Amino acid sequence: MTRPVLYLFGSAAPPVHEFPAVVRRALAEGYDVCVGLTPTAARWLADDRATLEGLTGRPVRSTYKNPGEPDVWPPADVILFAPATFNSVNQWALGLTGHFVVGVVAEGIGKRIPTVAMPCVNAAYVQHPQFERSVVTLRGAGVTVLYGPGGFEPNQPGQRRPYPWDAAFSEIAGIVSGQA
Repeated sequence: MTRPVLYLFGSAAPPVHEFPAVVRRALAEGYDVCVGLTPTAARWLADDRATLEGLTGRPVRSTYKNPGEPDVWPPADVILFAPATFNSVNQWALGLTGHFVVGVVAEGIGKRIPTVAMPCVNAAYVQHPQFERSVVTLRGAGVTVLYGPGGFEPNQPGQRRPYPWDAAFSEIAGIVSGQA
């Protein structure tokens, strides 16, 4: 039996620094993992890139491939986009696909790839009216957005709480077990 393919995507928020441990967990839970990062997250994790590639056996991607080039990743069974920043959530909901990971999740809606997003935004950002509209848009498109009770709850600017990775892993496990 093949392992389900998990695309683990992250944008530039502090929990992205936890990706080596998150990848280890995903592998231990039986996933074949492919890591994708926004350009800033890729810069933040530059020192971890070799570790992530060694763990997954696949290149970490943060840019689109050239047309006609073969894809180096297998097709996804499920996508987890966490942490997803204010910018990434809004770009995705608005269909602005300038970044590789946002393009993949936007296309994933049309391909009906089960996708879970968990934002990482502070309480000041969520006051902007576009953020709530973006969450509603993504949920309406079939994306599971773990935001609010049971998922990520905003903290005050400059404060940090543990990121709720357990909620994300529980959600993707439920999706994958429903596909079996």
